[in-house]
Amino acid sequence: MARLADYYLVVTYDLDKRAEGEGQGRILQRFPEKDWEDSPFPQGVELFCQPSGWQLVPERQPASFFVAVLTDINSDRHYCACFTFWEGLDNPQLKKAEAGEVDEADDELTVVQPAQVFAPKSLVLVSRLDHTEVFRNCLGLIYTVHVDGLTVPMETVVGNLLTCVIPIAGGSQRTITLGAGDRQVIQTPIDDALPVSGSTVAQLFRQLGIVNVLCLFCAALTEHKILFLSSSYQRLTDACRGLLAIMFPLKYSFTYVPILPGKLLEVLSTPTPFIIGVNSFFRSETQELLDVIIADLDGGTVTIPECVHISLLPEPLLQQTQTLLSMVLDPELEVADHAFPPLSTQPSALKIQDKEIRGVFLWLFARLFQGYRWCLHIIRIHPEPVIRFHKAAFLGQRSLTEDDFLMKVLDGMAFAGFVSERGPPYRATDLFDDLVANHVERIRQEETCPHKVMNHVKELAEQLFKNENPYPVVAMHKVQRPSENSQNSAQSQTPFPMLDEVTVELFIDHAAAKLKTAPPVVKAELKSMVPSGPPLGDTVDRNGNVMANSARRLEVVRNCITYIFENKMLEAKKLMPAVLRALKGRAARVCLTQELNQHVLQNRAVLDDQQFDYIVRMMNCTLQDCSHIDEHGIAAALLPLVTAFCRKMGAGITQFAYSCVQDHMVWATMQFWEAMFYSDVQNHIRALYLETEEGEQQNNHEEQDALGDGREISALELASEQSRLWPTLSKEMQTERVQKEESTVFSQAIHYANRMSYLLLPLDTSKNRLLRSTGLVDVESVSNSYVTNSIAGSMAESYDTESGFEDAESSDVANSVVRFINRFVDKVCNESGVTNEHLKALHTMIPDIVQMHIETLDAVHRESKRLPPIQKPKLLRPTLLPGEELVMDGMRVHLIPDGREEAMGLMGGPPLLPAEGAIFLTTYRLIFKGTPNDPLVGEQVVTRSFPIASLTKEKRISVSLPMDQFIQEGLQLRSCTFQLMKIAFDEEVASDLAEVFRKHMHKLRYPPHVQGTFAFTVGQSGKMVVEHKTKDKNQSLKTLSKNLVKSAKRTIGRQYVTRKKYSPPTWENRSSFQSELDEDEISVSEEVDQSSLTLSSTMRSSDRQTMSNVVERACCRDYQRLGLGTLSNSLTRSKNEPFRISTVNRMYTVCRSYPGLLIVPQSIPDTTIQRICRCYRQNRFPVVCWRNPRTKGVLLRSAGLHAKGVVGFFKSPNTPASGPSQADSISLEQEKYLQAIISSMPSYSESSGRNTLSGFTSTHMSTSDSSDKLRQPKIGALMKQVMGAKEEAPATFSRGGKWGSIRGSGRLSAYNPDVGTRLAGKESPQPNGGPSEAFFLRQQKAYLYIIGDKAQLKGGKQDSFQQWEVVPIEVCDVRQVKNSFKKLMKACVPSSSTSEPNMRFLRCLEESEWMALLHRVLQVSVLVVELLDSGSSVMVSLEDGWDVTTQVVSLVQLLSDPYYRTFDGFRLLVEKEWLSFGHRFSHRGAQTLGSQNSGFTPVFLQFLDCVHQIHLQFPMEFEFSQYYLKFLAYHYVSNRFRTFLLDSDYERIELGVLYEEKGERKSPQVCKSVWDYIDRLNKKTPVFYNYMFSPEDEEVLRPYTFNSNLKVWDFYMEETLSEGPSYDWELRGWQERVAEETLDKADSGGPKSQRRIVWPCYDSLSKVVPDAITKLLQDLQSLEAELGQTSEKWKDTWDKMKAAQRTECKLESKPSFSSSLLMASNLSHQRRSQGVYLQESGVGSSINLAMDHEASATSTPVAGRPSTSTLYSQFQSTESENRSFEGILYKKGALLKPWKPRWFVLDKTKHQLRYYESRQDKECKGVIELAEVESVIPGTPTMGAPKNIEEKAFFDLKTTKRVYNFCAKDSMSAQQWMDSVQSCLSDA
Repeated sequence: MARLADYYLVVTYDLDKRAEGEGQGRILQRFPEKDWEDSPFPQGVELFCQPSGWQLVPERQPASFFVAVLTDINSDRHYCACFTFWEGLDNPQLKKAEAGEVDEADDELTVVQPAQVFAPKSLVLVSRLDHTEVFRNCLGLIYTVHVDGLTVPMETVVGNLLTCVIPIAGGSQRTITLGAGDRQVIQTPIDDALPVSGSTVAQLFRQLGIVNVLCLFCAALTEHKILFLSSSYQRLTDACRGLLAIMFPLKYSFTYVPILPGKLLEVLSTPTPFIIGVNSFFRSETQELLDVIIADLDGGTVTIPECVHISLLPEPLLQQTQTLLSMVLDPELEVADHAFPPLSTQPSALKIQDKEIRGVFLWLFARLFQGYRWCLHIIRIHPEPVIRFHKAAFLGQRSLTEDDFLMKVLDGMAFAGFVSERGPPYRATDLFDDLVANHVERIRQEETCPHKVMNHVKELAEQLFKNENPYPVVAMHKVQRPSENSQNSAQSQTPFPMLDEVTVELFIDHAAAKLKTAPPVVKAELKSMVPSGPPLGDTVDRNGNVMANSARRLEVVRNCITYIFENKMLEAKKLMPAVLRALKGRAARVCLTQELNQHVLQNRAVLDDQQFDYIVRMMNCTLQDCSHIDEHGIAAALLPLVTAFCRKMGAGITQFAYSCVQDHMVWATMQFWEAMFYSDVQNHIRALYLETEEGEQQNNHEEQDALGDGREISALELASEQSRLWPTLSKEMQTERVQKEESTVFSQAIHYANRMSYLLLPLDTSKNRLLRSTGLVDVESVSNSYVTNSIAGSMAESYDTESGFEDAESSDVANSVVRFINRFVDKVCNESGVTNEHLKALHTMIPDIVQMHIETLDAVHRESKRLPPIQKPKLLRPTLLPGEELVMDGMRVHLIPDGREEAMGLMGGPPLLPAEGAIFLTTYRLIFKGTPNDPLVGEQVVTRSFPIASLTKEKRISVSLPMDQFIQEGLQLRSCTFQLMKIAFDEEVASDLAEVFRKHMHKLRYPPHVQGTFAFTVGQSGKMVVEHKTKDKNQSLKTLSKNLVKSAKRTIGRQYVTRKKYSPPTWENRSSFQSELDEDEISVSEEVDQSSLTLSSTMRSSDRQTMSNVVERACCRDYQRLGLGTLSNSLTRSKNEPFRISTVNRMYTVCRSYPGLLIVPQSIPDTTIQRICRCYRQNRFPVVCWRNPRTKGVLLRSAGLHAKGVVGFFKSPNTPASGPSQADSISLEQEKYLQAIISSMPSYSESSGRNTLSGFTSTHMSTSDSSDKLRQPKIGALMKQVMGAKEEAPATFSRGGKWGSIRGSGRLSAYNPDVGTRLAGKESPQPNGGPSEAFFLRQQKAYLYIIGDKAQLKGGKQDSFQQWEVVPIEVCDVRQVKNSFKKLMKACVPSSSTSEPNMRFLRCLEESEWMALLHRVLQVSVLVVELLDSGSSVMVSLEDGWDVTTQVVSLVQLLSDPYYRTFDGFRLLVEKEWLSFGHRFSHRGAQTLGSQNSGFTPVFLQFLDCVHQIHLQFPMEFEFSQYYLKFLAYHYVSNRFRTFLLDSDYERIELGVLYEEKGERKSPQVCKSVWDYIDRLNKKTPVFYNYMFSPEDEEVLRPYTFNSNLKVWDFYMEETLSEGPSYDWELRGWQERVAEETLDKADSGGPKSQRRIVWPCYDSLSKVVPDAITKLLQDLQSLEAELGQTSEKWKDTWDKMKAAQRTECKLESKPSFSSSLLMASNLSHQRRSQGVYLQESGVGSSINLAMDHEASATSTPVAGRPSTSTLYSQFQSTESENRSFEGILYKKGALLKPWKPRWFVLDKTKHQLRYYESRQDKECKGVIELAEVESVIPGTPTMGAPKNIEEKAFFDLKTTKRVYNFCAKDSMSAQQWMDSVQSCLSDA
C-alpha cells in the first residue's frame, strides 16, 4: 500500500524577489509540514511549476495541468502534478512609480502599464505513484471548490487527499472520494514490473513515425543523448514515458527529466547520456548542442548531428520490426493495392494500439536476448546472488560478434541492470521471463511469417492491456468541474484562501495513527525458479556457409596429433600444412583442444623438442584466428593446455608451451580473463553445493559451460534451490556458506593471478614488450600454491615477502603486469564480494607471484639458449611405502658432509660424502638418494631420509663445493630423528624451484589440521606430484582447497581449523564456560549424568556403542587386571570394593584431556568429582592408575593445583575465614576425596583408623617388620636426595623442615660429586645412587604422599592430624626439555666438524643437560616406587599433569609391575598413561600449523630414553628389545601412524580415529596403528624380541640413577647410509632383494670370497653381522625354504627350543650351566635386588603354587611375594596367543569319568575357554565357546572330587549344551575364575 499523494503545496508568485523582469515562485503552504521518513520533500519544486519562468501576464490564462518528474538521490522518481491558475493583483510596477521608487532599470517604462496583472498560482501534488488522471481530477476538484464556493471546507478535501492510501499493484480496484460529492475509481496494474503506458506509446509513434521512433529507441539503448521539444508540457512527459515503455525489459538508468525548467538548461551540456524534454520556447538555446539527438514532437522530426552514429538493430530484425509496426499502425498499407480491399481495415483503438506496439518490442527483445540465461555466470549465491554475463560466449553463439548494436547494448548500463535484476534464478517472474524461456521455439518457427507473428503480438498486447486494465471500465467517475461562468467572471474571484494548518495536520495524524493500528498488508510475493529456456544451438556462421567437408578436416587434425604423440614425425610433417589450413575453421579449433586434452596426464605432458615444436605451432595457429574476446571459448580451452605441455630443458628447468604462445591479443584482454574467471568460479561454487563432487563436472571444460551443454543440473538451478532454502538456514549455516563461497572466489583469484602472470610475462623479460604478449599457467602450478603460504607468514622467520623488483630493466614489464593483474583482481573481487583483508592479501601477493615467475622465466630463457644439456649421473628413484606419494619429483642436489666424521672417511673407510643425487619430497619423507662423488665408491648408493613431520629446523646456507668454483645455494634440514641433511642445489635447479621445494616442505610439515598429516592422507590423497611446473588441471575442489584455500584463509589470520585453545577456567566462571564449550565442540552431546550408577544403567542407548568401545580400551582391561573395579553388574561385584570405575567423564565434560572411564574411590559420588576437578589445572583431578597388588597402596596422578585450591588445602586451619565460602567447601571435599583414598588402603583400615603408625610396623606388615626396618633409611635418603637440601639444613629431617632445592647454583646438583654425601649426613653414598642415611628415622609414616611442585607449595603448612604428606620437588619444565633437546641434537648430529675443545661431543652433551634431566625423572620415579613398596599410596601431582606426571607415573608402573615389561603390557601402559590420559602429542610434537610456534618438545622421547636406561641395567626383565624402543622413538614423530597424533581421547573420538582401528581394514597395506604394525612384524621377524627375557616373579626394579650410570642412547648416534633409517620395514626388504640381485650378477666370474667389508655409518650392523640366535633362526628358515617345507614361525621355533631346554633341565638335578646362554633365560638366577623377602605363609595365589611343581621345578625357588599382577604376564612367553587369565582347574569328566587337573586358558579376544593337558602342551584338548555360556555359579562337590579342598572352591559353568563342573585350588581362586569369566561375558 502506498500514499496516493505525499505532499500537497500551494506555490505562488514571489513579489519580493523579482530581478530583471524574472520572477520567482515561493511555497505558500505545504502539507504535511514535516517530511515523511520514507520520501523526503523534493527541493526545487517551484522551478518545475512554471518551467518557462514565473511571469506576470496582463490577461488571465486558462488553468493548465501537467506532470513533471523529479528524480531524487536514490534514483527514485517523484511525480509532481502541477495545476496552475491565474489570480489578479494590482500591478506592482505602478505602485512603485507612485511611491517614487522607480529605479533606473524601470526608467524606460514608457509602455502603458495595465492597472491589474495576473500572477500564476500552482497547486502541486507530489507522489511516488504515476496516476496522471487521478491527479488531474483531484487538483481540479480543489480548484472547483474554491471557484464555485462549494460548502465543503477545503481542509477536509486536502486532508482526505493526503490521507488516501491505495495499493501499488496486484490488479485491485479502489474507489476514492475527497468528500466533495466526488467519486473516482483507481485501477492498479497486476504486475508493477511492467510499465504502465496508457496510450503514450501510440501517441509517440503518431507524432514521430516508425523510423524516427526506432532511431530514438536504438539511440536510447546505445546510450546517446536525446532531447524532446514540444510546446506542450504534458506531451513531453508522455513522449518520455512512451520511450521508456518500449525499452522494457531494460530500464533506463541515466538522467531522465521529461520537463526541464528554462533556468536549468545548462544541464544539456552534461557529458552523460540523458532523455530530457524542453519547451519549444527554448529551441534556439538547443541549437548549439553538437552531440544531442533532437526530436521535435510538434514537427515530427528527429535531427541527428553529424558526429553522432546510431547503431541500428541488426538485420533481419530491423526489417521485421518495421513491417510489424506498420501492420499495427497502418493496417491499410498492406491492402492498399488490393483490387478488392477489405471493408474495414481501421487500426485498433489508441489504447489497444499502444499495447500492440509494445508487444512488437517485447517480441523483438525476446529474439535479441534469447538464451541469455545460459550465458549467466553465478559467482556467489549467498548472501546475495552475484551474477555476471558472459558476453563473448553469448555473441559467439549468436554469431553476432561483429554486430555493433548488440555489443553496445550488452556493454550498457541498462543491460547491467537487467542482469542484476533478472539474473537471480529465484525471484518473481513476469511476462518477459515467460516469453524468453517458453516461446523461443514458436518465435523461431514464425519469424518469417509476419501474420503469425502478428497474432503472437496481439496475444502479448492482450496480456499487457489486461495488466493495466484488470477490470472492465466502469462509468463511476463523478468529478465536479468548475461551471463555465465562474471561470469567466474574473472580477468576482477572491484570492485562493490560506488553509487552516491545524485542521489538515489533524487529518494526517489521525490517518497515520489508524494506519499504525491497522494490520500490515502483506503482499504475497510469489517467488519461483526462473526458467532458462532451451540453450542456444550453435547457430550457423554469419554468412550462412557451414564449412563444407568439415568432417574430413577434423580427421586430418586428429591424425596429425596422434602421429605427433606416437613420435611418427615424418607422417606428422606431411599433414602439418593441411592441419594449419583446417585450423581456420572453428570446428577444427575446438577439435584440436579436445584432442590435446586427451594427451595430458595428471596435468602434465612432457614432450621432446620436436613434438613440443609442432604442438606450439598448432596452438599458435589456433589462437591467431581468435578474436580478442574469444567468443568461441577456444583460448579458454587452450588455457589449461598451454600450462600442461612442456619440455625438459635441463635439470629442473621445464619450458612450458605458454612461453611460446604469448603473442596473441586475447591474453591482454581484461574481458577474456574476467569471463574465464567467472566461469571457473561458477564451476567451483556449483561443485561446492553439489553433493556429488566426484567427477562429472571435472570433465566439463569452460567452453562447454559457456555452451551450457544440458548438464543434469545447471548452476542457476542449483542457485535457485539454494536461494529458496536460504531463509530456512540457521545463522551459523548461513555465515558458513558465505565464508565458503568467499574463500572459493578468493582462491580462484590467486589462481588467476598466477595464470595471468604466466601468460603476460614474456620469456625474455629484458625485451620490454609491455603487455603486448605473454604467458600463463594453471593455478595449481606450484608457484602459486607456495606464494600464498609465504604471504600467510606460515614461515615468517625464514621467508621475507619482498615485493621490490631487483633488476631495473625487467621491472617495467613486471610493473605493468602487476598493474594489469591488480586491476583485474580489484574488479572481480569487488564484484564477487571478496572481503577487504583478502583483497589486501592479494595485492601483497601479486608482485611476489610476478617476481617469482620472472625468475623462473629467466632460468628457462638462459637454458633455452644452451640446448642440448650436459650429461649428468642418472637420478635414482627412491622406493616408496604403500600409500606414500611424491609431492616433488627429484631435484638434482649435492649432499654435503656435516659434523659427523664417519661418512667422510676420516675414521677409516671410504669418503661416502659428498654425494650427488636428487632430493625427493614425498607425502611422508624427505629422501636423498645418490652416489658418492669419489669415483672409488661410485657404485654405492647413498640414502639419507627422515619423515617430513620430524623436521625441526630449516635454514638457508651457501655452499662452495670442492669440485665447483661456484658458490651454490643450499639448505640445511634438521630432523628430530637425529638426522641432518645439508644439500646444495645443482645449478640446473632454478632458484624459484628451490623456493617451491621449501614451501611445499613447510606445507607438509605444518598442515593446518592434524588431518593433513601423512597418517590421515595416506592412500587417499589424489596425485599431488609437483613435477617441476604444473599440477593437476581440473582439480577437484578438495585438492584445490587443500593447497589454496587454507593458505588463503591463513592470509587473513582466520585459522578455521584449529579449535579454541583449551585453557581451564577458574571455578567462578566455570558454569558459563561449560556452556561455551558445549557449543564450541562437536561431541559434547549431553550434560553429565549426576548419579554414580553403574555404567549400563546411566548410559543412553546411543552412547552404549561408544561405551562398549571405551570398555575395550586398554585402561579398562588394565583396571580389571589390577582388580580396581569392573564394569560388570555381576553378582560377584561387591559394594565393599574400595574403588569403582566412574563414567562421570564419559562425555569428556568434566575433563577434556582425561579418558572416558576413571577409577575413583567407591565412596565419592560423581557430583563431588565435578566440583573437585575445578581445583586442579585443566580439571585433571586425582585418579587412580595403578594398585600395588601386595600392599594395596595405590598410585594416583593429577595436575598441580590452582593457586586457590592450594591455599584452602594446605594453609593451617586457624587462618580467619569469613563464613564458609565456596572455596572452603571445595577444599573440604578435596580432603574428603584424599581421605577416601587413604581409607581404601588395607593398612589404614586395619590400624582401625588410627592417625599414626608407630614407626613402620603395622598389623598388616608385622611379618615383614625386619625387612622394612632395613629399607626404611633408604626411603629417607631418597626423599632427601629428591627434594634436595640446602647447606645449612640439618641432617635429620622432621616434618616441619625446610624443603631444599634440588638445583644448586643454577647447575644441576647431580653434577656435584659431593652433594650426595653432603645430603646424606656426610656419609658415603650407597651404590645405587641413594645416599646412605645415618638417622633419618621418622616418627611416623604417611599413608599418602603427594609429590608436588615446589614452586606451587610455598606457604603451605602441614596439618599434624592429616594422614598425607606433601613432598615438594622441583620439576623440569617443558622449556627446559625443549632447549636441552636442541642442544642434544647439535651434540649428536653437529652441522659442521670443528676442532675447538669446547665443541667436542662430551662437552656438548654435558652442556645439553639431557642426562641430568633423565636423572631427575628416574630419581623421582625410584622414590615413588620405594614409597609404594613400603605400603603407602602416592599421588603424583605436577605441572598440568600431562608431561612430567605422565613420565613418572609410567616409569613407576614399569619398575613396579613386571607385566608392563612385556609387549602387551608396554603397549597397554603407553595407551593408558600417555594416550588416554591426554599427553599432548600433537602439541608437543608441533604437528600442525597451530602448534608450530610452540616448537618440538620430546617428552615421550625422554620417557623412552629412561626405559632404555632401565633396559640396559636389567636386560633380562624386558620381553622387548632395544630396537623396539628405537622403533617407537622414530615413529612417534614420523606421523606414519595415527597412534601418536592428537592430544587426547576426546580429540581422537571427535575425529573418529579412536575406534576405527578395529573396523576399518579397507587398505590392508596401510597400518593405522603402530601397535598393529609391530604385532604384524613381530610375527615375521624376531627383531623386537629380547632373547634374554627371563623375568623373575614380582621383581620390583630399582635402577641406579646417577649420571655415571646413564649411557647415551645409540639411537641418537647411529646412521645407515646404505638404506636410510631401518624403521620403515617395507623398504628394508626391497633393498635386500635388489642387493642380492646385483651381487649375483656381479660375481658370476671369479671365485667368491666369504669376506665382507662392513663400513661404519654405511652398513646396517644388525643385518650384516646378526647375533647368533637371529642367525640360526635365519639359517633354519632358508634351509626350510630350500627343502620346500613351509617354514615355521620363528616364535614357535623359539618356544619349542625353550620347552625342550626345560625338560632337559628337569632331568638334571641342578640347573645346567653348560647349556648355551640362549637358554639362560630359563634360569631364574639370583638378581641384584635390594632386599631379601620371606615368603608370606598362606597367602600365595593358587596359580603360583600350581606352577611350582611344573615350570619352576628346577629353579631355586626365590622367595616370591603373592600377587595377582603376574596372573597372565608370567606365561606370556610360552605362546604368542592372547591369554586373559589362565591356571589349573580340576574338571569333572563325562559320566563316570574321574576329575582331572587341566591347564585352562581364558582367551578374551577369541572369546573362548580352552584347556590343555598340561602347561607346555601345544595342542588344545577342548574349547568352551563363551558365546554359549549362560551362567557361572558356585557349585557343590560331587563324587570323585579331589580331596582336601574347601567346598567354596567348586563352581559350575552352564552352557546351552551342558553343565561343566570345575574345582579350583581354593575358594579365592574359584572366585577369581568366576569373576574373569563373568567379566568376559558382560563385556561381550
